[in-house]
Amino acid sequence: MRWWPRTVRWQLIVWLMLLEVLSVGLFATLLVNIERREIRQRALERLAHQANSVALQAEEAYRQQHPEMVLPSVRMMGEAPSVAQAKITDAAGNVLFVSGGEASASPLEPAEKAQIALIHDHEPRVFSFGNNRREGVKAIYDGANVRGYAWVETDHSWDTEQVKTVFRSSFSFGLIWIGASGLLVLLMSRSISRPLSVLQGGTRALMEGTSAKFPLPVTVENEFGDLIQAFNRMVAVLEEQRSGLNDTLSLLDSMLANAPIGLVFFDRQCRIVRVNQVFAEMTGVALSRHLGRTLPEVLPERIATRLEEAVRHVIEAEQPVHDLELDGKGSEPGAMWTWLVTTYPVRPTPEKVRWVGAIVMDVSERKRSEDALRRTEKLAATGRLAASIAHEINNPLEAITNLLYLLRRFCQLDSVALNYVTIAEREVRRMSEITQQTLRFYRQSTLPARASMEELLDAVLAMYSARMGTLGIAVERDYDPSLDVFCFAGEIRQVISNLVSNAMDATAGGRLMVRAHRSRDWVHPQREGVRITIADTGSGMTREVQGRLFEAFFTTKGATGTGLGLWVSHEIILKHHGIIHLRSRAATAGGSSGTVFQIFFPDNEELTSRVLAEVQVASKE
Repeated sequence: MRWWPRTVRWQLIVWLMLLEVLSVGLFATLLVNIERREIRQRALERLAHQANSVALQAEEAYRQQHPEMVLPSVRMMGEAPSVAQAKITDAAGNVLFVSGGEASASPLEPAEKAQIALIHDHEPRVFSFGNNRREGVKAIYDGANVRGYAWVETDHSWDTEQVKTVFRSSFSFGLIWIGASGLLVLLMSRSISRPLSVLQGGTRALMEGTSAKFPLPVTVENEFGDLIQAFNRMVAVLEEQRSGLNDTLSLLDSMLANAPIGLVFFDRQCRIVRVNQVFAEMTGVALSRHLGRTLPEVLPERIATRLEEAVRHVIEAEQPVHDLELDGKGSEPGAMWTWLVTTYPVRPTPEKVRWVGAIVMDVSERKRSEDALRRTEKLAATGRLAASIAHEINNPLEAITNLLYLLRRFCQLDSVALNYVTIAEREVRRMSEITQQTLRFYRQSTLPARASMEELLDAVLAMYSARMGTLGIAVERDYDPSLDVFCFAGEIRQVISNLVSNAMDATAGGRLMVRAHRSRDWVHPQREGVRITIADTGSGMTREVQGRLFEAFFTTKGATGTGLGLWVSHEIILKHHGIIHLRSRAATAGGSSGTVFQIFFPDNEELTSRVLAEVQVASKE
């Protein structure tokens, strides 16, 4: 209500004024009602007395045989302020004398005539008739006989004026009383409103966080003064608690912001209410866009569903959920991530769980480390097995080498057969080098030297020529016969062999292109070397396969593949400070497919010799 005062001071005054008005009104009403009853009673008594007086005077005049004296008595009574009219009638009710006017003009009314039969002997009668009119009547006796009746009618306005006088007096008294009370309350309210204003200003300053107004001044020595002092003590305690709370909140915010783990809090509707930067980075959604959102809005559906189930379980069972493992794919091809989540209830009061907190740890690195450890164990077991196999096949290889030597020296072979024997000796020598390398853990069995790229590439293609003919693969060669490079020829041949073999596995009835030419390092253009390109028109590879292509034991060949060929080749290339580049397109409906490997080997005798020295030092350690 806009008209209602807002201050305590004026509210107190208004309420007191209303109370005073109500009290004075009730008092005036009660007083007027009492006075009205008393005036009515007095009027009845007065009428009886006046009627009796007129009757006695008429009896006296009739007894003295002076009926002319009756009229002056009637007129004298009619002049009384409380009398409206006085009259004398005979026993039949005919008007004989009247206080004003002619007697014939003021006959008795039927209601008046009806009262004649009700008049008791020697007792005046007062009655009401007409429009609130009152009249007194008394029989006039002449001895024992009724000579007539004396009638006196009261003036109603005179009685009403008396009531109005009482009402005006009560109203005047009420106004004086209300004014005096209002002035008194106005003076007294200042002792109440002033300390209340001080408390109001202090409360507002407390809400706004302004501490400059404290302590509040104590201006009165009463209950309000005690209240202000108590308020000052409360503010001092609150300031101390607020300071401690701010320190605690600062510590918690610092922990939340700088914790190396993801922290997120949910309400009972599984909406996010607080989150730190680590969790925002884990989800890939901006920190400000988490608040008020649900899990399906910030996480993949499968992950969001499992985490939301854990949150709801905490809300319903009021028990934490430990070590919930969630995994998914990253944005990069082949990238995987793993989260370890613990959800727990947050209770502001012991009765009910209000929030649910979640601790999210990214254990992807630990997972990858465990996988790497398992792969290392596999590699170690594979190495031990390879060493054992290499030791077992080393003696048969020596025997084959000797037999090929004897075949070349003592058998009369034509040129074609001698060429095959030469190829066999070279491949057996390479096999012997591989076995020796396995036994010595990458201890180089030969020294680096100039190697003809034509011989390396032709040897590998000649070895697989029969298989390529069976698969219907057309070979395209493009390399200079004079091209050579300072390298470990056996290892380079192994890399080329692995790439050609994989191209044959992915290609049937297509083309295989082998090129080699002089080039420069893509990263360091000042380094010169040889670039080898092996391309096929096979089925190609997806982005996921390309991302894991050089991982140990990763294969797309099922039970026929070991997953070690490209891994070993990659290690050889890195050992030679080379670079390998891959482009591949998977087969699609109506589209072309294929794979291109480009390898750069630096042609630097000093660098290659340094690589040999590093390998020898590593093998001794």
